[in-house]
Amino acid sequence: MSEMIINTAKTVRQVVLQQVQAIQEELFDIKMASFNNTIRWNVGHMIYWMDKYSTLSFGSPSAIPGSYDTLFSSGTKPLDWTFAPPSKEELVEMLTAQLSRLSELTPEMLGEKLATPYALGPFQFNNAGELFNFALIHEAIHLGTISSQLKVLSR
Repeated sequence: MSEMIINTAKTVRQVVLQQVQAIQEELFDIKMASFNNTIRWNVGHMIYWMDKYSTLSFGSPSAIPGSYDTLFSSGTKPLDWTFAPPSKEELVEMLTAQLSRLSELTPEMLGEKLATPYALGPFQFNNAGELFNFALIHEAIHLGTISSQLKVLSR
């Protein structure tokens, strides 16, 4: 089962990469009234949280710039940004680097207990696999948001 989760993670990230690479960068910063954030924010948010969930799940050191916390953590928004966000190219590089790191995961790592259970609202995650599986769901939600944003932009 754990091997399937790792394969799913790689597949989801490949889909994200294909989608993001196909989007023209001039669309990345259009804020539509029906959405809370932009495409750039959603991409950065996926990178930020995959890094956080990997750190929490596997104890791996963070591999993203510190500025990502200010730009892409939950509750942030482009309207509040006081410095330039990463370019599409930089975001694609980060997505690709994270995809490479997914290949380093092993089924045994997913079975490890978390040092401290991670609570998220009413949910509690006790082992790495549970939290990492949630990371994949989170990524898919934001991929869906990006797809919806593109549909609205194409009208």
